[in-house]
Amino acid sequence: MNYREKIGTKENPMVLKTPPQSSEYTMHVDEKDGREILVCTVKSTVLHYDIRCIEDLHQMLKKRGDWMELGSKDEKVETKPDTVEHWGRSPENPIGDWYGLKKGFKGRFGMYIPPLMEALGLAEVTHERRGNKMKAK
Repeated sequence: MNYREKIGTKENPMVLKTPPQSSEYTMHVDEKDGREILVCTVKSTVLHYDIRCIEDLHQMLKKRGDWMELGSKDEKVETKPDTVEHWGRSPENPIGDWYGLKKGFKGRFGMYIPPLMEALGLAEVTHERRGNKMKAK
């Protein structure tokens, strides 16, 4: 599926909220080094994710068939196994590496990708203060 139009451009990005609904950020599709990427902007911080994460995460969650804890962590912090964050940087995922592309800002996959997937109609995400989860739609 082509998500480009729904996610938007730098000039007209998709506006999202973190799972606890406490912070706003934007997401748009751009191109870097000849490939499509997701650009996530949180205030002045810019993160890049491989756009393949959308379809890959959706497929994994569909196969799982149940809720999965998000477990969002910064790049240098160890992740809890069996969380979306852990999967997003695991040698066990379809790309065998991090979906985060920007050195020093590869983490927080479990914070910023789930709301995007919810907005695209691919997943359900809980919106508690802590311990949020997601599952495929």
